[in-house]
Amino acid sequence: LQALNQNETDGNLTDNTCDQLVKRPLDSFLEYIEKRVQLDISGLFSPSWNTALENSLLWITGCRPSPYIRLTYALCGSQVEYQLSEIIQGLARGNLGQILATQLRMINNLHIKTIEEEEKLSSQLAGLQENIADQPIAMVAKRMSRVGESSENVDHALDELESSMANILQEADKLRLSTLKELLAILTPLQGVDFLVASKKLHLCMHKWGKTRDNRHGRR
Repeated sequence: LQALNQNETDGNLTDNTCDQLVKRPLDSFLEYIEKRVQLDISGLFSPSWNTALENSLLWITGCRPSPYIRLTYALCGSQVEYQLSEIIQGLARGNLGQILATQLRMINNLHIKTIEEEEKLSSQLAGLQENIADQPIAMVAKRMSRVGESSENVDHALDELESSMANILQEADKLRLSTLKELLAILTPLQGVDFLVASKKLHLCMHKWGKTRDNRHGRR
């Protein structure tokens, strides 16, 4: 975020510089999703490092990818209004306030495709959650003399459940990454930096705001 902000402020955003700035967070994101599948899968669905606000907004251990596109729409509208005089005079620097109709059509198609993929994964997760009430977990729990007693059958079933959760997590992460890559490919390099600055600031702000609310309500 510091690098993005500094270059944007200094006006040093050539296409080559923008490409390099965009590549860095993409590489970091790829490294992150490759490493986190080795962690405790159940814990990732409600991570302790998140605030209560962030956890309430989670979708399969992260954010939905479709809000990337909603954020792009919001940025396009706000920057057109903010930079209207510059756009009229031809002085705007080509950020999201100057997005083309062809780009918007491509973004809209990506939005539709992304929502369809989200719904498929949400249905898979819902099916997985419903399986808790099926054999063998529910019946073993009913027959136990002591609540929560260890059982080889339950351990095996829970291992299978976590394995399925890991698969859904990987698919969700792939969708997040592919949506982000496709969106950035549609945008110009400068527009891509513009989007990343806004998305990173939003992410950090949500965390800070969540902490403030947790402190106010005595959660942490």
